[in-house]
Amino acid sequence: MCRIIAYLGQPIGLGGLLLDPPHSLCVQGWAPQELKYATLNADGYGFAWYNDDGRPAAYVNPAPIWTDPNLPHLARALTSDLWIASVRSASPGNPVNHANTQPFVDAEFIFDHNGLIDDFHARFRPRIVAELEPHHLAGILGNTESEYLFAVLRQLLADDPDLPMEAALAELMQRIEAWADGGRCLLNIVVSDGERLYAVRHALNDDCPSLYYTTDDETFPDAQLIASERLTESSFWQSVPDHQILILDPEEPPELLSL
Repeated sequence: MCRIIAYLGQPIGLGGLLLDPPHSLCVQGWAPQELKYATLNADGYGFAWYNDDGRPAAYVNPAPIWTDPNLPHLARALTSDLWIASVRSASPGNPVNHANTQPFVDAEFIFDHNGLIDDFHARFRPRIVAELEPHHLAGILGNTESEYLFAVLRQLLADDPDLPMEAALAELMQRIEAWADGGRCLLNIVVSDGERLYAVRHALNDDCPSLYYTTDDETFPDAQLIASERLTESSFWQSVPDHQILILDPEEPPELLSL
């Protein structure tokens, strides 16, 4: 399980998300309020953004977010109009290391997953491996269910270049349900293509993990945010409905689609 935040709007310093808000991502590392299956997110953290060349860049660290001496300097130095970041609470069987620390990126997308899949390594992973093309499988560096889901999503998008991201996410959820065969899956996902933010709040055979969004928080003028837990006390944070895909676009109002 993890806590995720995402930002889309006017350029903002990294510290404005990770350190400054009353319930910042750093605070959610050691004092989460709505984490169901753990008490701390002490198994690493990371953040990703789009560089000047239009490609994703990421920084990941398997240490707790509050122990990283680099973070205050990065928080002052880095600015972007799109951020995705998370703190991690590792599931059993998934080692704490750089390869397993999110967000994950490729040449185009940023991906972050908050959740788990029961019995993933023994029962679920072989079904994904059987479906993945060799070059997508070879790109997996860690062993988390999150990275495998990102590989499946990339394959869906590569197989049909005209497939909208929201349709690919819906197809991913359908495949997970078929592979899960009645098992428990917690499936909050945030992904970006560099222009929009997409978020899924979903679960199979359990309650959905918490997920919120806002387009009106005065702390973040002219911005849209997604977060596992509200960053501020503003009343403008709304819960993403269960089993929905949220689309945030800088030129459009938020859109919700049922799975």
